[in-house]
Amino acid sequence: MTRLNTCTFIKQIVKMASIAAILGTSLNSWAAPTEIKFSHVVAENTPKGQMALKFKQLVEERLPGEYQVNVFPNSQLFGDNNELSALLLNDVQFVAPSLSKFERYTKKLQIFDLPFLFKDMDAVNRFQQSDAGQLLLNSMKRKGVVGLGYLHNGMKQFSASSPLILPEDAQGKKFRIMASDVLAAQFQAVDAIPVKKPFSEVFTLLQTRAIDGQENTWSNIYSKKFYEVQSNITESNHGVLDYMVVTSNTFWKSLPADKRKVIKASLDEAIAYGNDIAAAKVNKDKQAIIDSKRSEITYLSPDQRAAWVNAMKPVWAQFEDKIGKDLIDAAVAANE
Repeated sequence: MTRLNTCTFIKQIVKMASIAAILGTSLNSWAAPTEIKFSHVVAENTPKGQMALKFKQLVEERLPGEYQVNVFPNSQLFGDNNELSALLLNDVQFVAPSLSKFERYTKKLQIFDLPFLFKDMDAVNRFQQSDAGQLLLNSMKRKGVVGLGYLHNGMKQFSASSPLILPEDAQGKKFRIMASDVLAAQFQAVDAIPVKKPFSEVFTLLQTRAIDGQENTWSNIYSKKFYEVQSNITESNHGVLDYMVVTSNTFWKSLPADKRKVIKASLDEAIAYGNDIAAAKVNKDKQAIIDSKRSEITYLSPDQRAAWVNAMKPVWAQFEDKIGKDLIDAAVAANE
């Protein structure tokens, strides 16, 4: 090859490389953002619903054009009985099930279902932020589930089609529960009948009298209009209904380290935002139910509440071996 031909050939290669570089930049700039699906089972006006929307906003602001978060509320994609399976199949990337839903992945999280374990949400928060509580976030890694943070909803109340004042008032009644052996034992302790059903079916079950009652937070009772089909609500504060925001280990590890850091920071901020909403909604939603005059609120006296505690507290010993006495002791200590 002559010197002239060689120079021409080199110029052509340089020109083609430049075009390829420009074209590559152009293609990258027009590449579709990576989709992140966040599926949950409650309404958008709940703490969880608002947290998920805040997460979407923050991620898309901080990683514009790179990631798009699509939120699917109200069991639009998956119900609470199959959202974790969907997560592990990568059909969704984030879910926030109630803590009861992790029973098949770890028995440790059953601690949050024990009746009358925590006196209030401050005690719940102290335990979750303690060393013991933080370790629980990693309790499912071997099963492929990564815990990223706790989201509050609130303390649970009993509702039914007739007043629940003493434990014997629950005898023979059917109560919807999440798929939790602890919650089943809780109602069996007062001779009631636990019925494991998806959250999305609760209103219809109550409306048709297929069940007599349920347990839930003021936020869920109000947002899902359970108070419209339940004549009585007992302010029992007998348990906690919180969530854990989780992703799959496979998806989490697939993210570039710098992007994962931004997404985690966005999630932490969104969870704090959701928890603030949860705290504010307790009294607001409770008052809205009172103002509706659709359901009568029962307030337990100290003696009446003690009767419920005495009836249900033996459930702790029933699950102590699976949960761990040290963990239960740490939760009790958070009440002080």
